[in-house]
Amino acid sequence: MRNSDKFYIGGAWVDPLGGVKMDVIDPATEQPFASIAMGTAADAETAIAAAKAAFPSFSQSSKEERLALLERILDILKRRNDEIGDIIAREMGAPTDLARNSQASIGAAHFKETLHALDAFAFEYMQGSTRIVHEPIGVVAMITPWNWPINQIASKVAPALATGCTMVLKPSEIAPLNAIIFAEIMHEAGVPEGVFNLVQGDGPTVGAVLASHSDIDMVSFTGSTRAGITVAQAAAPTVKRVHQELGGKSPNIVLRSADLHTAVAAGVRRCFDNSGQSCNAPTRLLVPMERMDDAIAVTRAAAESIVVGAPGHPATTMGPVVSQLQFDKIQGLIRKGIEEGATLVTGGCDRPAHLNVGYYVKPTVFAHVSNDMTIAQEEIFGPVLVMIGYGTEDEAVAIANDTPYGLASYIQGDAAEARALSRKLRTGIVRINSSAWDGAAPFGGYKQSGNGREYGKFGIHEFTEIKGIVGYADS
Repeated sequence: MRNSDKFYIGGAWVDPLGGVKMDVIDPATEQPFASIAMGTAADAETAIAAAKAAFPSFSQSSKEERLALLERILDILKRRNDEIGDIIAREMGAPTDLARNSQASIGAAHFKETLHALDAFAFEYMQGSTRIVHEPIGVVAMITPWNWPINQIASKVAPALATGCTMVLKPSEIAPLNAIIFAEIMHEAGVPEGVFNLVQGDGPTVGAVLASHSDIDMVSFTGSTRAGITVAQAAAPTVKRVHQELGGKSPNIVLRSADLHTAVAAGVRRCFDNSGQSCNAPTRLLVPMERMDDAIAVTRAAAESIVVGAPGHPATTMGPVVSQLQFDKIQGLIRKGIEEGATLVTGGCDRPAHLNVGYYVKPTVFAHVSNDMTIAQEEIFGPVLVMIGYGTEDEAVAIANDTPYGLASYIQGDAAEARALSRKLRTGIVRINSSAWDGAAPFGGYKQSGNGREYGKFGIHEFTEIKGIVGYADS
């Protein structure tokens, strides 16, 4: 792939300062199909210096200039959408339709929403005799994961550009190639030199420098809670802002007023979308205790209707998980669920019988799960659904909130009941009745799911500092 052995720093493709390379593995074949250069601490410092040098000029650019820049990026993202989708399908195993029409296209969707939010955003206004000013926070380090790669890149880069920040991006080394295309798009769109920089590498090397460096003003991190804690600890001595979107264990409450078949089947599909590798996947299905047997029948049928196979096959609805490490973790947690006494409804250990190569996991459903079981508390990040019975709605709320996480929750049933229940759930997002994605709604979590919010105007706020100029009207 073009530029896979280079980094994008200071407006140009440059050779790495080290000589280490890493294979990119196709999870459907378990074979390498590309390689990337791996950055050193010195590469990260070079990129930080470029972003720092670009900040004084770009931070003073006009709102109109930044709107025009976002428009150009959006146009090129749309033009190269299928190319991005096809590389995502190859590097992380998403089925082609999902990769093109969700994984890739959501990048353009974020730039579109940010354009709308920027156009309406007031960077300055009067409050009495004081001028309130929103200014760009500075140089931002962005560390993004492999599971929805362009989504996480775009939801950070778009608001950073909108506010006048400069940045260094370190994408996941597991799925890094889409970020190279993204950097090419930034270059073609005319992003000023040094404003956007890309360095490939791993967390302990490049990520650690980005999180700890005194010239970084903010770290925007998406990934596991474990890694998020490490980032926060590295950032603490320089007291920089740390924005984190971390793990989740999202409840999906099916109320008695819901159509059980429709609600449960939709919950299964949403849980297994992207092979279950979504931080906001509804992995805990809460159903009325007296309807458990009916719900089991629906989940079994829905899970067994999923077609597991090669990402490029037109019949495939679920591809492999991303890596051997991920596969092994999921298999271990499936075994743990069996050992702890949960009822295995369908799926289970090992690959589907018709597949002998690739990191394929059987769509797995457990029933009669208690909320203190490991599979009910730990983020599995794979196609594993746990079913928990509840008595009263208060019990459902207590179960839903009984987790270290607080990213997303789902409610199916009467709209008025769902709205009332939504106020009691300790999550940053509540989705009612299979509602459509809203790119302008705030995205982020409570508790160990992180801090800060992304998307639309909420993302723009995160990348600003607020200054009060007191006595402005009197001077």
